[in-house]
Amino acid sequence: MGGRRKDASRYDEDYTFVSPVVKYLLFIFNLIFWMISLVMVSIGVYARMMKHAEAALACLSVDPAVMLMVVGVLMFIITFCGCVGSLRENICLLQTFCICLTVIFLLQLAAGILGFIFSDKARNKVTEMINDAIIHYREDIDLQNLIDFGQKEFGCCGGVTYTDWSQNMYFNCKEDNPSREKCSVPFSCCIPTNDKVINTMCGHGMQDLEYIKAGEYIHTNGCIDKLVNWIHSNLFLLGGVALGLAIPQVGYTYQYTQIHTLCLSLLRLETCRCNQLVSPLFVLSLLQLVGILLSQILINQIKDQIELQNYNLKHRSDPWS
Repeated sequence: MGGRRKDASRYDEDYTFVSPVVKYLLFIFNLIFWMISLVMVSIGVYARMMKHAEAALACLSVDPAVMLMVVGVLMFIITFCGCVGSLRENICLLQTFCICLTVIFLLQLAAGILGFIFSDKARNKVTEMINDAIIHYREDIDLQNLIDFGQKEFGCCGGVTYTDWSQNMYFNCKEDNPSREKCSVPFSCCIPTNDKVINTMCGHGMQDLEYIKAGEYIHTNGCIDKLVNWIHSNLFLLGGVALGLAIPQVGYTYQYTQIHTLCLSLLRLETCRCNQLVSPLFVLSLLQLVGILLSQILINQIKDQIELQNYNLKHRSDPWS
């Protein structure tokens, strides 16, 4: 009889509310982004040290290398709190991690809402930046790669239309232009083909063609409308997810149900968008929300575990209480 009581007492002491699955899932989640932050800082420092074409990036509001370093350092600090907090079951670090993610998510949402409200001013700013980027296209390889990536990703060409590339000294259609790229557009404007070898001269002479004729070979729509529509569509997606998670959490069952519902929503979203890739902005925000939920679950579990330990200590010191 005494042996059974001893075993039961030992079982009560060994019992824990903290789920190893949640604990180590949050740890791995933060560890991955912690390593990514180190890579971002390293790339930012290297790019800053090697960068010499400062004038070419004057069209951008912030130096990408500096922005990469700042974001990397912030991510390093936040994910460090998440890693150590989850591994050591430290409530203070976990709360810091959760609050930081929540603030970042709300700032992203607020920026999107402000951009939607002041869409005219935002559109003018985007137009100015794109036109400046077009002018400096050939002056910096990083800026050139960024523009090419944007045009291929969004399936667009120029700011408003493909003829905006006349603003660039190499692509303009002036008679005294000696460039071999006269009246052309970059290859990133071309409609993708199944050819294994990329034809970098596919945009040659496209500005001389009529709009309909040029549309057979290149994307004729500008990138401004594409970018604005992309921001608006992601704003609505983020708003819907945020509203779905704004309801106060009640119990662990509901919290796990939230994560399950979040995953199902992502699958339905992929189906509704005809198997198109979910935008990186939406995926990033979704990961932030998952991190917030996991940290909240772990914090509540740790608090329950502390209460259990305090109860066991009190019960051992005063078994009649």
